[in-house]
Amino acid sequence: MNAKMKETILNPILKGNPITVLVLGICSSLAVTVELKGALVMALSVIVVTGMSSLICSLLRKTIPNRVRIIIQLVVVAMMVILVDQVLKSFEGTYPLDKQLSVYIGLIITNCIVMGRIEAFALGNKPIPSLLDGLANGVGYGLILIIVAFFRELFGSGTLFGLPVLSALGYTNNGLMILPPMALILIGCIIWVQRSIQKDLQENY
Repeated sequence: MNAKMKETILNPILKGNPITVLVLGICSSLAVTVELKGALVMALSVIVVTGMSSLICSLLRKTIPNRVRIIIQLVVVAMMVILVDQVLKSFEGTYPLDKQLSVYIGLIITNCIVMGRIEAFALGNKPIPSLLDGLANGVGYGLILIIVAFFRELFGSGTLFGLPVLSALGYTNNGLMILPPMALILIGCIIWVQRSIQKDLQENY
């Protein structure tokens, strides 16, 4: 694996994470991180949509007129979102979760991460690097969702994936953890830790 390909894969997960560095996809990260199960499904959905949309748009990049490129991108992303939504509905065990996430799955169509990677990378690069870039950005997004959901469910409900963990030890649930402001606070803490480690991300005033 050459250095450029390695950077394409690792940069969105670490140094250029779409949530902690680019501050994209914040709305869904506040809404779907009350439970790990919901966060995991949302993360996988965004990974699939971002990766496949980037791949398709890269394959079509030389045939898309510039004046209608946004419309084409929206159609491609919408198609992938509909496919993901239908797959979720096809599994009986995930259908209640699909109903819970239905609004946010649909909003992947306008997710800045998906559209941003198509505009910034897929339209100017070959299909395989575009696929890897899309998948890596989805993984970077999903990683933050899972970290936030882990702490919110563990300390807010005393469970992980719905199974009792702290609650079995007599822990009293902290209701603040399941409120949306706590997700924002946790993301802020992750940003603080990341920028403490990666000094080049710190802003000079």
